[in-house]
Amino acid sequence: MSTFSRRGVVAAVAAATTAAVSGCGTRTASNGSAPRRNSGVDAEKPKGAQPLRLIGDGSMADTGPQPFQPAAERMEPGQRPPQFVVFSWDGAGEDKKQLFSHFRAVAQEVKATMSFFLSGIYVLPEGKKDLYLPPGHKPGASDIGYLADDHVKATLEQVRLAWLEGHEIGTHFNGHFCSPTSGVGTWSPAQWRSELEQAVGFVANWKTNTGYHDMDPLPFDYARELIGGRTPCLLGQNQLLPTAAAMGWKYDASSPGGLQMWPSKKLGLWDFPLQSIPFPGHSFQVLSMDYNMLANQTGGTPNGDPSMRPYWQQQSYLSYMAGFNRAYTTNRAPFFVGNHFESWNGGIYMKSVERALRDIAAHPDVRLVSFRQLVQWLEAQDPVVLDRLRTLVPGQTPGDWRDYTDVPSARRPAAQPQGGRVVAQT
Repeated sequence: MSTFSRRGVVAAVAAATTAAVSGCGTRTASNGSAPRRNSGVDAEKPKGAQPLRLIGDGSMADTGPQPFQPAAERMEPGQRPPQFVVFSWDGAGEDKKQLFSHFRAVAQEVKATMSFFLSGIYVLPEGKKDLYLPPGHKPGASDIGYLADDHVKATLEQVRLAWLEGHEIGTHFNGHFCSPTSGVGTWSPAQWRSELEQAVGFVANWKTNTGYHDMDPLPFDYARELIGGRTPCLLGQNQLLPTAAAMGWKYDASSPGGLQMWPSKKLGLWDFPLQSIPFPGHSFQVLSMDYNMLANQTGGTPNGDPSMRPYWQQQSYLSYMAGFNRAYTTNRAPFFVGNHFESWNGGIYMKSVERALRDIAAHPDVRLVSFRQLVQWLEAQDPVVLDRLRTLVPGQTPGDWRDYTDVPSARRPAAQPQGGRVVAQT
């Protein structure tokens, strides 16, 4: 029995399906009625629409529950957990590479749901950049570039469509400062609050800032929708968490170097780290992210030796698959992949992660979900069961899943795994 209900949550897609105000055309979610097998959702066409309730300057609208969300159910006693896999994207802007729209289409094909971590300044025109007041930096400063105006518009459209298709819109904050002296790793909780409030504000007021009043509103309230994200450079989590918790977050995905084990909470939030996974050809492991593949292959140079690119592409693909297979065949810990919409080394990492996504989706009992959906599933489980699952180290195969997911058994000391194999971590 699937632990995500096969009932799709048929939300009124409202704002995006039947517009009721000036400047909004009639639209339907691009996934229509296609079932999302791997995210555990049987999607249906909306049975009706409700009037738009615009928020603020009309940049956002309350359209009701998000479409195509699975109902999380508690596991049956003794059940082997499904294999959750979360693909997430840092920055999540749509530029001339059109990778946001491309991976939306791929997700449709494989019936996946993802987490898109939007950089707030990607919906702020460069001509208005002085509206951004980064902590410890002059107004408008940013270590990532602002998007061209047409790419701001394209990003807004991708965000709108992604949410309607069931994907999560999280945050990657704004200016992406990595400096050891003034970057995000040095920020106080109060500075994180300023950064986060600005990231939300740019989304909440994009019509005022861009002047694109003829575009449809985003069909959600971002201040309520936002329950997690990933910090730039994977820095500053300890200072961020108190602020994030106070602002209603449920999780954070900023930890580097986590192991492939069942998640726990840190300061009250679910901690979803980038994970150390096998790196073919090496005795050490690599983080489950494109940049970390790049750093170990070229020292961080995005234009490495062209003759090596086929090898690097295959190596990164095999690394993703090794991480997946280790979890899938052993402790079934959720597998996290974090990437960027980039063209490093001729785009090899986009090709390798897409290949891995497609291959992973073909496996039975896999759930390709967002972090938001994973939180909902975890919070539906018996805490005692989750505590038992956390005792499984990477590469450890349970002798009997009943020792971990049967609640009466879980309340007793677990038997030693029989025939299990533990993969050493480095």
